[in-house]
Amino acid sequence: MSKTRVVGILGGMGPAAGADFVRLFVRACAEQMRSHEIEISDQAYPEHWLAQLPLPDRSRALDLPGLGSHQPLEPMLQALGQLAALGATSVALACNTAHAWHGPLQARFPQMEILHVAREVARALAARGILRAGLLATEGTYRTGLYDQALQQAGLQCATPGAADRARLMQGIYQGVKAGNMALARECFSDVARSMAGQHGVTTLILGCTEIPLALDASAGLAGLELVDPAALLARALAARAYAASS
Repeated sequence: MSKTRVVGILGGMGPAAGADFVRLFVRACAEQMRSHEIEISDQAYPEHWLAQLPLPDRSRALDLPGLGSHQPLEPMLQALGQLAALGATSVALACNTAHAWHGPLQARFPQMEILHVAREVARALAARGILRAGLLATEGTYRTGLYDQALQQAGLQCATPGAADRARLMQGIYQGVKAGNMALARECFSDVARSMAGQHGVTTLILGCTEIPLALDASAGLAGLELVDPAALLARALAARAYAASS
């Protein structure tokens, strides 16, 4: 058996995205095993824990600041406490907008590394020499400037859609993926992707909500566009932490 570290995943934002993140993580673990020349087997996968909590809506919480049951910080802290008790040394948040609370979450649990999705994306794009990318995300993620800041620090430009396209994205997320209407979700996301390419001239699009890749992929008639899945990059980063002890 290989030597690995215990890692955790904070999901429930929404549940389908959290479950899909586990799939991405398991795939990334297989990549790590191959790179470390470890025989792929059930026993070679790291101990990993998924906390699927019914957390309050993150975008709504940003719309309505102040204390209350609509805020996700306290239940996220409770979930991280459970993951810490299980021995997790690194944790991934399976939600882009949830990273608006990354600072207080990391401050409360300094013994655990809480990965930052936008920084992982910025690092990956910069390493490939990509200088500009468009962002498809939630209103909450746009307002926090989560990706704008991370990409700017890495020397990249971040293009964002206008109000109408943002509303279309939110329709695809809430009335589409969260409601189980994947056809509507794909239509909404595809429309915005084409709009971004036409208006901003970007060929690289960051799918900055974990639910967007569930309905949008390369088969959606988006020839010439590269779709970057932050969840996949975050899963690879978490897997790399899990197998760091094997290096």
